[in-house]
Amino acid sequence: MKYLITGLGNMGAEYDQTRHNIGFDAVDALARAFDVSFRDDYLGDLAELRHKGRTLVLLKPSTYMNRSGKAVRYWLQKLKIPQENLLVILDDLNLPFGKQRLRSKGNHGGHNGLKDIDAMLGNSDYARLRIGIGNDFPKGRQADYVLSPWSEAEASQLPEILQYAADTVKSFATIGVEMTMNQFNKK
Repeated sequence: MKYLITGLGNMGAEYDQTRHNIGFDAVDALARAFDVSFRDDYLGDLAELRHKGRTLVLLKPSTYMNRSGKAVRYWLQKLKIPQENLLVILDDLNLPFGKQRLRSKGNHGGHNGLKDIDAMLGNSDYARLRIGIGNDFPKGRQADYVLSPWSEAEASQLPEILQYAADTVKSFATIGVEMTMNQFNKK
């Protein structure tokens, strides 16, 4: 079985280590854990790993966050991966820093990356793993906040958060979204 695990973020050094790129950070952590490397390909960077008889294709779209749907749709079709085997990892302002929530489907909640994926797929029936980045910003400063780097205290906690996200992804691919939600949404 094949799975498309898409981390949302923006390409470019100016976006590295920012809150908005935690989706990229999560798939990077998974690639490191399996000692695989990303390669530049059409509409994104790809890496592939095998886990318990499953093939996980990791995607970091190069289309920028707001156009992520083009890359997701292309790779789902090209690799003939069913939509139920898609997992999108993204940042969430409405969750406390470090908390994560896996859902089998849902609405975009104002997230432009999910809005575009919904539009390109024609529905929102795909799994998403939201990772909380907190919301400690003054009114009207949301864009500055999500594009700002982690604080030193936050950065020190990221390895544990990203490991938990990687464990969630592996579980999603082996026991399915429902059982994984029951196990990993508790923390």
